[in-house]
Amino acid sequence: MQRGPHLSEALAAARNRTDQLFTLLVPDALYDRPIPERHRLIFYLGHLEAFDWNQICRGALAMPSFNPEFDKLFEFGIDPPAGQLPSDQPSDWPSPDEILRYNKRVRAAIDLALEQGQVPEQLWHVVIEHRLMHAETLAYLLHNLPADRKIAPPDMKILTDSDSVVPKMIEVPAGEAVLGRKRGNGFGWDNEFDEHAVSTPPFAMSKYKVTNGEYLDFVRAGADAPHFWLLKGNDWFQRTMFGVVPLPLTWPVYVTQQEATAYAMWTGKDLPSEAQFHRAAHGSPDRPQNCDFQTWDPVPVSSNNSSGFSQLVGNGWEWTSTVFQPFPGFEPFPFYPGYSANFFDGDHYVLKGASPRTAACFLRRSFRNWFRPDYPYLYASFRCVEN
Repeated sequence: MQRGPHLSEALAAARNRTDQLFTLLVPDALYDRPIPERHRLIFYLGHLEAFDWNQICRGALAMPSFNPEFDKLFEFGIDPPAGQLPSDQPSDWPSPDEILRYNKRVRAAIDLALEQGQVPEQLWHVVIEHRLMHAETLAYLLHNLPADRKIAPPDMKILTDSDSVVPKMIEVPAGEAVLGRKRGNGFGWDNEFDEHAVSTPPFAMSKYKVTNGEYLDFVRAGADAPHFWLLKGNDWFQRTMFGVVPLPLTWPVYVTQQEATAYAMWTGKDLPSEAQFHRAAHGSPDRPQNCDFQTWDPVPVSSNNSSGFSQLVGNGWEWTSTVFQPFPGFEPFPFYPGYSANFFDGDHYVLKGASPRTAACFLRRSFRNWFRPDYPYLYASFRCVEN
């Protein structure tokens, strides 16, 4: 069962992507916890290799562990409800050198397993995409570190704003929205199956993502400011990955699902459902914009000059009003049964599209992201619909 070079190249590229993120930290920042609800950064240094070991070597190949303590310590991330924050201390974690030695042995075992070709290809896609998911998760985490805890890369692009954006609603006729993915037609996560059609009545959806400038009116009317904003005196600023800039009014606003819902209601509109997003995207000439690690921060919502909907894929995930639930025909992965099923709890909402830090493999139509409605840290934008 030999595997083509595309898998080894994809794995190497994914490793390089996550390895580079750790080089952005000043040395002792590994023990910081930039998001209170998440693990300290040191966890992620070991988690990526522990996941690979547990799925490939321990799971598929039943290999004996050389470090079962690390296999367990770094196995799972956390997603606690509000008010249930972790309380571990830096001294509870191993040293970076210990973790890097573990990682080196794991990578050697993983590379040998890939070379020998005894592991189903599906599992290789799981470990590669899992790592690339964390390339984005780590970006959220690092974004919340103070600037003096990070080292900006030398190839930083200049941040730009643009002329004001004129909001516009685009009519979408009634029809069928095709959701999900056909089995046997390439890799997908368990929640992407099965493909099915949903009838959607006519609606109108905003051409552009809601901008900082539009949301600023909502804040001036009494709403709370988004997590990424900062008030200095009477002026608003945005916290970018490596510094603070005057609020770019034509960038998409990054907000929680609750904030997006409140804004939509304030304007007399709604958030689109997952089916409406798919229906709007059907036949749209828009192409992916500002994704696959092109930038660290957003670009103006009108930067791609689309004649239809602008930036449906890229420049910020888009919240929907759809609770994350299984599609008809859902079957959990037998080797990873809790990947999606653990979050079918009625307290997570679907996001579609992509952010600046979303890898290209996730740009497929069927991919579904999900988070709690009050989670403020991700690169999540939105647009509104009139039903």
